[in-house]
Amino acid sequence: MSKHHTKQRAAKTAAPGQPTEGPLTHEELQLSGRNHSMPLEALQDDITPAGLHYLLIHFDIPHLSPETWRLRLGGAVDHTLELTLEDIKARPAVTMPVTLECAGNGRSLLEPRPLSQPWVLGAVGTAEWTGTPLAPLLEEAGLASDAVELVFTGADNGIQGGAEEPYARSLSVAEAMHPEVMLVYAMNGQPLPLQHGFPLRLLVPGWYGMASVKWLTSIEAVTSRFMGWQQSVAYHYLQGPDGPGIPVTHIRVRSLMVPPGIPEFFTRRRIVDAGPVMLHGRAWSGHGEVERVEVGIDGEWMPAHLDAPLGDFAWRSWSMVWVASPGEHVLRCRAMDTSGALQPTEQVWNYQGIGNNMAQRVEVTVR
Repeated sequence: MSKHHTKQRAAKTAAPGQPTEGPLTHEELQLSGRNHSMPLEALQDDITPAGLHYLLIHFDIPHLSPETWRLRLGGAVDHTLELTLEDIKARPAVTMPVTLECAGNGRSLLEPRPLSQPWVLGAVGTAEWTGTPLAPLLEEAGLASDAVELVFTGADNGIQGGAEEPYARSLSVAEAMHPEVMLVYAMNGQPLPLQHGFPLRLLVPGWYGMASVKWLTSIEAVTSRFMGWQQSVAYHYLQGPDGPGIPVTHIRVRSLMVPPGIPEFFTRRRIVDAGPVMLHGRAWSGHGEVERVEVGIDGEWMPAHLDAPLGDFAWRSWSMVWVASPGEHVLRCRAMDTSGALQPTEQVWNYQGIGNNMAQRVEVTVR
């Protein structure tokens, strides 16, 4: 088959299609088999084990040799830098707990359902990330006075929108210079797992996970806005197929609870014994500190106890005792942050299924 025909076919099949109220498609099942959620019972842990942390891989996992891998920092700079992994590890190191969440978390709960990775609620995790701040490297390279953005490119590439390109995202110069933005090479005290971006990834705390480019190979300072697919087409709040929409950036406030009791295998409905039940979970936001969590029991909202934050960009533990009476019940939880944002109890629909932070609903049978 000719290259022209290959591109033609790719263009016809790249679009995921209109939102649907039908069953999961074969393509969605393929994606859900490659990417995985964090089991909600892992909310019990401050730090998510690497194997339980959510994972989204847009294309294929690249296999990179740490001996031959290099990071190139160039473009509109005074001095182009080419760094080995050892060069980066020799720089001042910072370890920080950071909660990462996929922007599509909750997509499959929207009606109609946008067609993409069909996340339910578990596209989240909190790890201790170790790396070096990006800002000193940018200062060392010397950004040109007319540089407006930094483009971060990974080693993974594929086809979206009918065109082949690597996974790449950009940040404005001001955003990239924030002290918490890091180049990370370790997760929970171990080298980055292959699937999480080995040997090096970008970490942008407070932003949805799409900004934290994995398998990082280059950083390029540019003098005009970057218009790659992942930046200009994907990850936008839209009400229809046509853009431009509003770019996705910081994580919307969200809380999740550990489903209480035990599950029924197929439906995952919860079975709980009558009496006092400790409800607990986590809450987080990229727009400010979580200042309140409420738990809804059959529509009646009550305040939960909040523990101290795990870190400036990590989730916060909450808990509440529920005296469960026999019968059928619906539990919910919602958080508010210091920006005044409160989780909605109804879906806020958008075409790409992004940022659905609707309050969690857990159906419980008390026996």
